[in-house]
This record gives sequence, C-alpha cells and structure tokens, in this order.
Amino acid sequence: MSDLVEKDEIEGLLKKLPEWDLEEKAICRVVEFEDYMDGVDLLNGVADIAEEANHHPDMEIKWGQLTIRLTTHDMGGLTDADFDLAGRIDNLID
Repeated sequence: MSDLVEKDEIEGLLKKLPEWDLEEKAICRVVEFEDYMDGVDLLNGVADIAEEANHHPDMEIKWGQLTIRLTTHDMGGLTDADFDLAGRIDNLID
C-alpha cells in the first residue's frame, strides 16, 4: 500500500489532472451527460477499471451527472493509487 501523498505534492499532481478538484481528503470529478444511460455506461466502465486496480471510488449517479470521488479509505487520505486511478479514468472519459 502506498503512503499518503504529502500536502505540498497534491497541487502538483492535480495540475496533471485538471478536471479533478480537491475535497478535503479526496479528489473529485463530476462528469455531465445529456442521457442517463451514458452516465450508467461510464459508471460501469469506471467500475471495471477500479476492479482491475483493486482500488474503488465512491460514485454517485444522478440524472445528467456522475460524481467520482477517490481517496484511500484505509489510509485516511490520498495516495498515489488515487492519482493513478484518476488518470486512468480520465483516459476512459477522454
């Protein structure tokens, strides 16, 4: 398991992930859709990536948007695994 990312490193890592925002001890991305099923499809794609990485985000789906939150729960904050998975999610979306 990775160590927690130091606070002074987080800003630099987020510059590589411009769609993600820091929210306390997590990073978050909101993706908007015009069709509910597009959001469901993305949620399923993220779930596949997360399962492969054995690192699972919190996700919330509403009509028109999917919110993805990454943190390493058992470490109580952000680790390299969160930023790595965010990059993989970005590749899926883009």
